[in-house]
Amino acid sequence: MKKPLRTITYGLGLLFLTMLFITSGMAQHAKQTYSRQDSLRGSITPEREWWDLVYYHLDIEVKPKQKSIEGSNTIYYKVVKPGKVMQIDLQQPMKIQGFFQNGKELDFKKEGNAYFVTFETHQEVGDLHFLEVAYSGSPRISPNPPWEGGLTWEEDKKGKPFIANSNQGDGASLWWPCKDHMYDEPDSMLISVKVPDPLMNVSNGRLREIEKHNDGKSTYHWFVSNPIANYGVNLSIADYAHFSEMYQGEIGPLSLDYYVLKENLEKAKVQFRDVPRLMRAFEHWFGPYPFYEDGFKLIEVPYLGMEHQSAVTYGNGYSNGYKGKDFSETGWGLTFDYIIIHEAGHEWFANNITYKDIADMWIHESFTTYSESLFLDYHYGVLAGNEYLQGARRIIRNDGPIIGDYGVNQRGSGDMYFKGANILHTLRQWIDNDEKWRGILRKMNKVFYHQTVTTVEIETFLAEESGLDLQAFFDQYLRTEKVPIFQYYWKDNKLYYRWENTIANFAMPLKINQSEKTYWIDPELGWKSTEKLAANVAIEVDPNFYIYTQQIQAIK
Repeated sequence: MKKPLRTITYGLGLLFLTMLFITSGMAQHAKQTYSRQDSLRGSITPEREWWDLVYYHLDIEVKPKQKSIEGSNTIYYKVVKPGKVMQIDLQQPMKIQGFFQNGKELDFKKEGNAYFVTFETHQEVGDLHFLEVAYSGSPRISPNPPWEGGLTWEEDKKGKPFIANSNQGDGASLWWPCKDHMYDEPDSMLISVKVPDPLMNVSNGRLREIEKHNDGKSTYHWFVSNPIANYGVNLSIADYAHFSEMYQGEIGPLSLDYYVLKENLEKAKVQFRDVPRLMRAFEHWFGPYPFYEDGFKLIEVPYLGMEHQSAVTYGNGYSNGYKGKDFSETGWGLTFDYIIIHEAGHEWFANNITYKDIADMWIHESFTTYSESLFLDYHYGVLAGNEYLQGARRIIRNDGPIIGDYGVNQRGSGDMYFKGANILHTLRQWIDNDEKWRGILRKMNKVFYHQTVTTVEIETFLAEESGLDLQAFFDQYLRTEKVPIFQYYWKDNKLYYRWENTIANFAMPLKINQSEKTYWIDPELGWKSTEKLAANVAIEVDPNFYIYTQQIQAIK
């Protein structure tokens, strides 16, 4: 017989979650319906599959007064399968003026946000070609950056333009024409952006040249020497102040560059001290920073922040926590600037290891949210990291699976953040060897270095490296919204226990504390018993396991 779930500990708590980055990604229980445009955006179509990205040169002018962009993107690609029609994406109201190859303008057809260009030259397998795409328009203004994509056009205190893009999920094709699917990345990229003086543009990679023009404008040429996901390509335009430092990292000196509004320069010099701290912690846990060649930049923008590769953007008001708040309500969340730590953590999980399909966005957000705990662990001790994650459970909703629907550009539940982090923390407890766990995280960043991945690949890697059978574990936590319930009762001086609210084959050992002693037990779906614990003496399930606990009346 069962008692009501009101006896459960580590319950849902308050459901007032105000984090828009979570609620914007919530999966719905109702069956989703998808359109042709969803499939064109979210699947590897035949018109995408036959060619492999090699290089982009994005060459544009940004016009602040008109809030418009015009220019071109030259796409260098390798033919990997026979093909004649190529899909390039650009979202309305932006428009493509023409496609050009070998000096000829090519025919194309438009279907919503997808353009299908037909080649005249035979596309021989193994050949390298390039396609120039001319375009212009006024891109969508982001209604709620960074959760609803587009460009943000603001001004600094002196009335000078302050401009930036944010477009994860909605797509880079909001403002530039590209192969807008995450499975394929160019090996490198040149980003050339012309802006009126005295503004400057800061993009990804390293500044190769500042080209001065006679019309009172300058073009900033930034070169990215590593593969880059399209959504991570960055525009940050303002009358910036710049300062920098060198960090002696795990594999050598790493440049740390900071671009901030001039009015915030002194505040930034204090607040950005978190950057060397995060580098020490994350290189310890995850291995070397993945983009030494491109350096690391932190750039002030007119929205909260984003994980643009080697050009992390920042708008947290120069305060610790998340806009001054601690999600965990433990105090630990106020010991660091949430946006600096979280968005920089994405350099390892999002920019180095990148999902192929946004349905697997948990790979980015779960590991990166977990990195916040590991930052605390490194600087303040393991208990600090543990308490932070336990406290943050109060905002987990368990509203749907963390994995979304594939092939339609659909992410899963926003629980991928703090629930995802607690899932990984639970796995750490199961492994029960912190040096082994650290080795797994470091090897993960090495094995999948600069690669796009799937959930299955990550699950397989973690199972092989841990030596554990994790399929049911991941099926339970990623593919359902159910939280396992550990049920128990005392009878005849024995502890009886089992798992409830789980999938059919779920099994996970559990650490029990009693009278300052620790015991491991192996609950299953059926009732089991043990006599190794003192009878009728209170027990505590290790709170680092993300489960619910329910003591029920003895079954007769």
